[in-house]
Amino acid sequence: QVRLVESGGGLVQPGGSLRLSCAASGSSSRFHVMGWYRQAPGKQRELVATIVSGGSTNYADSVKGRFTISRDNVKNSVYLQMNNLNPEDTAVYYCKAQYTDLNYWGKGTPVTVSS
Repeated sequence: QVRLVESGGGLVQPGGSLRLSCAASGSSSRFHVMGWYRQAPGKQRELVATIVSGGSTNYADSVKGRFTISRDNVKNSVYLQMNNLNPEDTAVYYCKAQYTDLNYWGKGTPVTVSS
């Protein structure tokens, strides 16, 4: 069974940084697309960033220039470096992986930005 496990969330002050990690297990094949989504309290889940197997990236306008997504194709892992965090970034962050027509989701890691 494919499982995605996120880690690295926590409480951080505005302007601080966090690095999220997502480790995939149970698959010997590289995922075509991996990404990060987030869901703030009372809001819909939204795209944060994606990265394809070749390395091309895409970011939501709200995080562009502050967040950086990367992946390790050997380890089937994806990372999200978050810099200059603000309270609007507070949300549960979810890892997503796509292979052919199948989507896999992690259980999420909470990020709280507050002074």
